[in-house]
Amino acid sequence: MKAMVIHEFGGPDVMKYEDFPTPEPGPDEVLIEVYAVSVNRTLDLVAREGKYYAPIKLPHILGVDPSGVIVKVGANVKDRNVGDRVVTTPWRDKPVGPLQAVGMGHLGGYAEFVCAPAIATVPIPHGLDFATATVVARHAPQAYNLLRDRAQMKKGDWVLIMGASGGLGSAGVQIAKMLGGTVIAAAGAPERVDAAVSLGADYGVDYRARDLTEEVLRITEGRGVDIVFDNIADPVLFPKAFMSIARHGKLVTAGSHGGGKVELDVKRLYLYQIAVMGSLGFTPEDVASSLEAAAAGKIKVLIDQVLPLREAAKAHRLVAARDGVGKIILDPKR
Repeated sequence: MKAMVIHEFGGPDVMKYEDFPTPEPGPDEVLIEVYAVSVNRTLDLVAREGKYYAPIKLPHILGVDPSGVIVKVGANVKDRNVGDRVVTTPWRDKPVGPLQAVGMGHLGGYAEFVCAPAIATVPIPHGLDFATATVVARHAPQAYNLLRDRAQMKKGDWVLIMGASGGLGSAGVQIAKMLGGTVIAAAGAPERVDAAVSLGADYGVDYRARDLTEEVLRITEGRGVDIVFDNIADPVLFPKAFMSIARHGKLVTAGSHGGGKVELDVKRLYLYQIAVMGSLGFTPEDVASSLEAAAAGKIKVLIDQVLPLREAAKAHRLVAARDGVGKIILDPKR
């Protein structure tokens, strides 16, 4: 098969488009012909540089969220069949411990074919294209988990979504609205704010042009928000978002694109009785319900462009430059 293979860590050009042995599914696995895989800042760009927190064995193939068609099933697989259209999801090998995923500790989806445990696949509803399914499965279940399960969001809550035009942020905007919230979409450029508002946000803030805390307090008439939904962890923006939280409010997060090291005002934390929570949890049922919502038109995705797999280096440069709005998708069929 053709794949983008990494033999050493470094810049985008360490990915080489070359022949690689097609994997054989184990007894509990399926072999998927890949039709779409997205480019993620941390799980792809940082991993490619050799800076991801978990070790990656070389040679390696990136791509944590491929979707496609099952072409072969292992001997023990009973609930998946050749011809099924599926997305892939993280899984656990043990009741406790880190999540496993293709593209991390396992060969990933920057390839014509990828193997995954059958339990780490979810069927794609009829009418939903592969690129959309990939983005939805990657981000919407996590957004549900953060807002519904961790933040215990309720109807009428004010919610500030950081990075609101990104994959997780744009899912957060739509799910917060579905849960009955009033949403402030915060992003770092006017076109990104506009994109988030087009997905249903009630208000938009360009946090590169205006003071985020001042704008949120102005919009909420001094009250602040009940929930901050963050996946940036930027050292400048995080304190601004934190100061926007109302008494008894919550901050939930599942990302650190801005560096991950931030200041925390502990006085405000205890005086305002604020909860700060992180999560990487969701279930296959969350993935399935997210895909069904997308198939019904209730969740939309922002896709900047779709590129051939062989142009993965270009895709990484585009993501690093932060020039576009929406996800970059790689398609091995192009």
